[in-house]
Order: sequence, then structure tokens, then C-alpha cells
Amino acid sequence: MVPVEGEAPTPRLPVTVDSSDGRRVIVAKADRILPLNGGVAEIVFSLGLGDRVVGRDVTATFREAENLPLVTKAHDVSAESVLSLEATVALADTDTGPAEAIDQIRDAGVPVVVLKPADELADVTTRTTRIAEALGVPTAGESLTRRIRDELRAARAGVPEGSRPKVAFLYMRGSAAVYLIGGEGSGADSLIEAAGAVDAGMSFGLDKPCTPITSEALIKAQQDVILMMTKGLDSVGGMDGLLAVPGISQTPAGTNRRVVDVEDGVLLGFGPRTPLVTDILVDRIHAG
Repeated sequence: MVPVEGEAPTPRLPVTVDSSDGRRVIVAKADRILPLNGGVAEIVFSLGLGDRVVGRDVTATFREAENLPLVTKAHDVSAESVLSLEATVALADTDTGPAEAIDQIRDAGVPVVVLKPADELADVTTRTTRIAEALGVPTAGESLTRRIRDELRAARAGVPEGSRPKVAFLYMRGSAAVYLIGGEGSGADSLIEAAGAVDAGMSFGLDKPCTPITSEALIKAQQDVILMMTKGLDSVGGMDGLLAVPGISQTPAGTNRRVVDVEDGVLLGFGPRTPLVTDILVDRIHAG
């Protein structure tokens, strides 16, 4: 994770911020920060405050965070683990839970700043600004926002002119028998558009973030490329296992074995690495 240029910023606190759960939160100290979301953790590290982070969520998969104590299990927050780290501020999403754990953390005196979940490219800079303000480093937030915008602009400039391939985002967890295709609001739709392609699910009317996969839906989508999370692809047995899913082999993507997989914690993290994800998608979706 690359911090903004210059010396690490010094938080100017206290600050009072609006939390997305309707509360007004006072942040008095930011010496022990606990981000309860992987994308949020990326932002904190990129702001130059990584040495103040005391724990991590399971979705924080980048190298600098890998040795931090894990405070979630199957995405559920352990209030006991959080409180044992003596965090002075926690950063969460509105879907971070369970609610009882968040209440327990808040009741113990830890300020919890809640953010709306990020599910499109525009959310990256919005979240960066809000997090920087909550941690008392707005100037660093402005610098990081400019960098992210410049990198996104450069990634999108690499989109070749001409036809726009259809890309289907498939969310799969073979061990749990979860097989979903993305549509409007999946998060992947925003990335696919930025990469100069068409979301296959949306192209035939899927107006929900995710819909159970049917062979008819896959054949109707006629996707040129399949986009997946790496662990999702592994969970169904890799490329050969994916082709055994009814309908996959009857699509152009299946016939041509055109599958793009991206690390789980990065693809929909909507953090500072999102420009890199966009650059990878531009390169791999339009290749060959």
C-alpha cells in the first residue's frame, strides 16, 4: 500500500463527524485505529496512518495488514476482540455486524464512525474524503483523492476503441452451493463499465445486484468474458469445474475459456487499489 507523498500526517483532533447510522460522532484520538472493512483499511494505510492500525477485518488481505490481529470471523465482528485491542476509533460500514457487537463496542466508549457501503467507482473518493475527515487528516485525504482520480483516468485511457465485449460477473462459492450472476448495483457493473465493456447481466435486464444462476440466464447473457473472484473460481474446481456448470460451456466465454479472476479482497474493495483493478480489467478483458 503506497502512502501519500511526504511525511506521515498528524491528526488534528477532536473532530465531530456525521455517521451513516444517523449519529454525530466525536473522534478525540486516532492513535489506535481499527478499520472493520478491507477497503477502508487500504484507505487508512494510504493516508499514511498505517502504523496506527491495531487490527483488521478478514477482507483486509494486503501485505501490510496481514500480521495484524483478526477481529472478524466469517465477516461477523467480535466485540471482545475489538475491545481487547483498546482501539480509540473504529471505522465500519452500515452492513458491518452483528448490530449487538457494534453496540457493545460503542457502549464501551469506542467512537464508531459508520460509512455507507461502497459499490461503485465514485464511492472510492467519497469514502476517502470522509475517512480522512474522521481521522483529522483532511489535507492527506485531498492528496489521496487526487492521486486516485489521476490513476483511474489513466486506467480508463487504456480502453481500446471499437467493440465493447460483454462481461458477466459470477459470484460463486461451490462449497456452499452459492451460484450468482451480477446485475445492476453489484459493484462489478461499475468496474466493467469503466473497463470499456458491457455488463452482461444488466444487458438482459437484471436489475438486482445478484440473481441465482440458471443455464438459461447464462446462455441468454452470451457473455464474451466471465469475471470472478479468485477464491470463487477455486471453489468450483478452477476452469474445468466452471465449464461443468450448466450453461457456461454454451457461452462465448466458456467456448473460448475467457475467464478473468481477481483477488477476493481487491475486486470489490473500492479502495486505493481500485485503479489497479480497473487497469487489470482493461488489459485482460480486451486481450485476444
